[in-house]
Amino acid sequence: MAKRKLLIRDLTLRDGQQSQFATRMNQNQVDRVLPYFKEATFYAMEVWGGAVPDSVMRFLNENPWERLEKIKEGIGPNTKLTALSRGRNLFGYNPYPDSVIEGFCRNAIKSGIDMMRVFDALNDIDNYKSTIKFVKENKGTVDGAVCYTTDPKFSFGERLKSIFSSEKLPPKIFTVDYFVKKAKELETLGANMVTIKDMAGLIDPEMSAKVIKALKKELNIPVDLHTHCTPGYGLASILMAIINGADMVDTVIYNFAGGPAAPAFELVKIFADKMGIEIDVNLDAVVKINKELKNICEELKPFNTEYLYPREFDITKDKLPTEIEKLFDNSIKYAETNNYSKLLDEIHKIEDYFGFPKPNEIVKHAQIPGGMYTNMRSQLEQAKMINLMERVLHAVPKVRLDSGIPPLVTPTSQIVGVQAVNCIIDENNGKPWYTTKSAQFVNLVKGSYGKTPYKIDPEFRYKIAGTREEIPYDVSKYEKQPNPVLEEFGGVLLAQNEKEELLLELFPHVANNFLKKVREKEFNEKIKNDPEYLKKLKEKNKIDDGIDDDLWDNLSYNI
Repeated sequence: MAKRKLLIRDLTLRDGQQSQFATRMNQNQVDRVLPYFKEATFYAMEVWGGAVPDSVMRFLNENPWERLEKIKEGIGPNTKLTALSRGRNLFGYNPYPDSVIEGFCRNAIKSGIDMMRVFDALNDIDNYKSTIKFVKENKGTVDGAVCYTTDPKFSFGERLKSIFSSEKLPPKIFTVDYFVKKAKELETLGANMVTIKDMAGLIDPEMSAKVIKALKKELNIPVDLHTHCTPGYGLASILMAIINGADMVDTVIYNFAGGPAAPAFELVKIFADKMGIEIDVNLDAVVKINKELKNICEELKPFNTEYLYPREFDITKDKLPTEIEKLFDNSIKYAETNNYSKLLDEIHKIEDYFGFPKPNEIVKHAQIPGGMYTNMRSQLEQAKMINLMERVLHAVPKVRLDSGIPPLVTPTSQIVGVQAVNCIIDENNGKPWYTTKSAQFVNLVKGSYGKTPYKIDPEFRYKIAGTREEIPYDVSKYEKQPNPVLEEFGGVLLAQNEKEELLLELFPHVANNFLKKVREKEFNEKIKNDPEYLKKLKEKNKIDDGIDDDLWDNLSYNI
């Protein structure tokens, strides 16, 4: 009988570096590991999307399209390259018209993307449709991602109070049936596979087992689990997903794994070997990747001062102590018998041995993403009101309920978090909640981001957004970003091709600054290589009644 196979999507070059080092890997650092990734032959590698395009322009002055194209060239055809897209929002916080979505999907696939992981912060299926359509039209593979989240947690007192008031608390929304229903809708739309996307690491082993088992029963396409380790569930939940039939799981190479990132590939491989499951990856190449990643971790340490180097480990030759081997064996036994508490105990001992961060108890108990917690704390620190943090955490479920119980993923997690802080600061200043409200919160309540999982009270919507009816975002009113002529750099357009125009559409401010630097560099190179260029340009513009002499004097002076 043939061994069962498990596919691996490696997240190191996108989600891994974004989670651990604020997406600061530069092209040189990426290039150093590409030959080894090519040897490793993971089924898929997530390398683009998320914060990558923004960050490489904003912080590294690099071209995100070139980043993707160089990775494709370095990896070749044997590993699928995947990117992350927020459906109709693509990378931004605003919905885009089909013209922008089509251009983005076409160019992403042309530049090297094989599989697009499409998600929506509200799990509003309408927001997936255009991206799925255009990815498939351009011969790409669609990974339909359902965002995982949990229901708001209300105290016993709050639940008791709701029984005797007109303000009722909602029933459970984010059940196994909810996730299965969304996944089936994505399959019907044409998704080639489905991922449960848990960016906050909130899916515990029990829920992982139930959701994956149900999806495997109901779907005819492959199923993947994506999760993180922040609250301490990650590795245990991945193990439960594997045992319950997941076709693929997302992992990160050892030195970039754990804590805010996904579980380590090496630990998942140990489990798979013990269960007789085949993972077709070149381990010698993985060891080479991990060795180089340690050097890169040292270079990127300023971007994560809390980063912990895990214990040195070479999966090809290091023998585990007997007691650690037993922890792996016990974990499998407890997973197979659904003993979730003992499973977590053993998993945490394994992670302690390898030196991965301990569970973040605040994130675990508050059931919010780590980035949301950090942002709320930062907002209070700036207001010199950090003493209100507990009150803010207590306010999050109510703010979330008022706004339709959106999943806590980007950008809705930040919208709800910022508004919870605003409400408590208002309260502390003797003002009613929602005296201060962000434009994004108003748009969320209005309906601009799509349909929320729970119906918003029309009177609350009127109070916040001035309308009782939901008003979807009208893409017909979308205005294309300006593409000005840069007279100071020889009268050239800021964006000179469709890919650069897309950068302007998706990241207006960041791309504007980045492309101006690119045009300035090109202009200076022309002058350096052709001493007559500036003179010719001046003569041409005199004929065309163009640039005045003062500008040319400034150009000459700057050069």
